[in-house]
Amino acid sequence: MLAPDARVRLPRSRPRSPLRAIALRFAVALLLVLIAWGMVLVERDDYTDNLDGAVSAIDALYYTTVTLSTTGYGDIVPVTPRARLVNALVVTPMRILFVIVLVGTTIQALTERSRTEIRLARWRSRMRDHVLVLGYGTKGRNAVRALRLQGVRADRILVVDRQAQATADATADGYVAVTGDVTRSDTFRTALAERAERVVVALDRDDTAILAVLALRRISPHCSVVASAREAQHADLLRQSGASSVVISSETTGRLLGLAAVSPTAVEVVEDLVSFGTGLDLAERTVTAPEVGRLPEELGVPVLAVVRGGRALRYADPAVGRLQGGDRLLYVAAG
Repeated sequence: MLAPDARVRLPRSRPRSPLRAIALRFAVALLLVLIAWGMVLVERDDYTDNLDGAVSAIDALYYTTVTLSTTGYGDIVPVTPRARLVNALVVTPMRILFVIVLVGTTIQALTERSRTEIRLARWRSRMRDHVLVLGYGTKGRNAVRALRLQGVRADRILVVDRQAQATADATADGYVAVTGDVTRSDTFRTALAERAERVVVALDRDDTAILAVLALRRISPHCSVVASAREAQHADLLRQSGASSVVISSETTGRLLGLAAVSPTAVEVVEDLVSFGTGLDLAERTVTAPEVGRLPEELGVPVLAVVRGGRALRYADPAVGRLQGGDRLLYVAAG
């Protein structure tokens, strides 16, 4: 059973205005009434009124409304074959259309609900190896923007946030979102966390982030988890909870401020490196077969580190030596 606050929001390509839909249905109903009223007025000599025998303009309007609404009191009736034929072939389809228009709101609501259920079922069957982004505040939005710049498709990103407004913003931006408590396992089940490839924890509170990682690991013990921590003392707790990597925002900001005080240009280069798509980019790839056995400095690109056996060996580390099969290179590429 899903938690009451865990709800999937699918992005909508075109926002629909209920007032506009109601106004359109009202206009169609009014047009049908006017057309039918005009037809009865033109042929009112073919009708009889049980009260006085004559059909006036008001009588024609009265007959039109009770006929289209399928009330049919029977006090005004067509008496000629032509009028009865018109009622059978023209007025009856108009009566059916008028009824459909009247119940259009209910039909639309049921249709929309069925369409949503079909989209949800299709989404659940197809969503796998996706990226979960916990939190859609400033950090979460920038993380999503960086993922998109690195080629991650919008339909492979799923946002989870406790605030309904945040998930509404995410769906408006074109992403599937789940509104729910990120510290509860039910929320992660709704977000199909067991199928996720990577998780980005971009929450505002460190304690919430720790609880979120613990809840996540119960559902998905093997996915890669990158978390943000405001304070350094919480980084170890996040790693112990199951985070694969932790970014400490306060320390990182402090280092950049100190660097900027000495060398503002160096800060510009660092910002360029972490801003994907322009200038210089940090890139990662697997060592190719022709590169095995070569030294990193022989590759013609600035290699910053070699990832081997889950460890990142810096470029100056003597343990790097010659490249091996399965190594991954972290290098500087032109954006």
